[in-house]
Amino acid sequence: MLKPRQDIKANRLRDGDDKLEKIICKETEAEVFTQTEMDYTEDGDIESDDDIGEGFGAQASEIPEVRTAEVKTLTPSEADKGKRLDAYIGEVTDLSRSYAQNLIEDGLVSVSGKKVAKKYKIKAGDTIMISIPEAKPIGAAPEDIPIDIIYEDEDVIVVEKPRGMVVHPAIGNPSGTLVNAIMYHCGDSLSSINGAIRPGIVHRIDKDTSGLLMIAKNDSAHESLAAQLKEHSVTREYIALVFDNIKKDKLTIDVPIGRDDINRLRKAVNGIGSRDAVTHIRVLKRYGKYTLVAARLETGRTHQIRVHMASIKHPLVGDTLYGPKKQPFGLNGQLLHARQLGFVHPRTGEYMEFSSAIPEYFQDVLDKLDDTENK
Repeated sequence: MLKPRQDIKANRLRDGDDKLEKIICKETEAEVFTQTEMDYTEDGDIESDDDIGEGFGAQASEIPEVRTAEVKTLTPSEADKGKRLDAYIGEVTDLSRSYAQNLIEDGLVSVSGKKVAKKYKIKAGDTIMISIPEAKPIGAAPEDIPIDIIYEDEDVIVVEKPRGMVVHPAIGNPSGTLVNAIMYHCGDSLSSINGAIRPGIVHRIDKDTSGLLMIAKNDSAHESLAAQLKEHSVTREYIALVFDNIKKDKLTIDVPIGRDDINRLRKAVNGIGSRDAVTHIRVLKRYGKYTLVAARLETGRTHQIRVHMASIKHPLVGDTLYGPKKQPFGLNGQLLHARQLGFVHPRTGEYMEFSSAIPEYFQDVLDKLDDTENK
């Protein structure tokens, strides 16, 4: 539903009556993208430690010929002695452990001139050579995929992304994304600032998060929306179900978020390369073992709401990456929905605000909790 807001300040958190308790704890659900700083990582499974593709004793000359983009040379210290080869590469380089495993299995990693298995225990003084092949280009093509368009004009589109849909193509998700659907709908009428695989994309939400996203149809609109995100003036509110009873009615989590130093699929408070992250939480309803909350973003870091809530011991229900591996209600993905989105129109200067109802998969869980309470 489209509704122009009369008083922009009224939609921001106020001092005084809305004074919030700030919690200091040890990347959001939407992250702002620029052309030079993009996060290509999509949701995926944690890499396995299964030992497959073993190959001890093969000579370096047997490494297959590939077009090499870069060669890294590592020399472990005494402190690294005994670590698994794949784990060590993941720790000391910018390569993920799963990618290191693939390189080892493809014969692109040698230790002191020999090919070894990924479970090889490194020794101090080993010479580890990693041949990184040229990346295969990822393209995006129009696909006739139904999308729920909430609003559209010559400059912007507001869509409601369903749970389970990835925003843009990436390794492991080359098609079936929101970008593929938008390209089919818009043709060439999308901003080009973020390149060929992310046309129109100003921000994104996780694969298993549903809800509202704004998309730019031209570069001028893209620059305006990106600037508003950078200034934290865009209204972005989510609804989430979290574990346990939150005692305070309102609170603010103001803790930097960066990369987890152990699991590269995760983000962490005060992690590697941390950036400021602020989330405002308001309790909507308590269900005993669960709490329904509204989460308003001040910043936009990857997994922000999920990381912040887990950091205060209230992980999102359904979130196996940051919460329990065994989840209730047979869920496959976090109960998180982007329900409110507001921004100043790039051309008219009018403030526009959109809202989205709780989706059926989410409402079904709330109905079960209501039924339990009423018994």
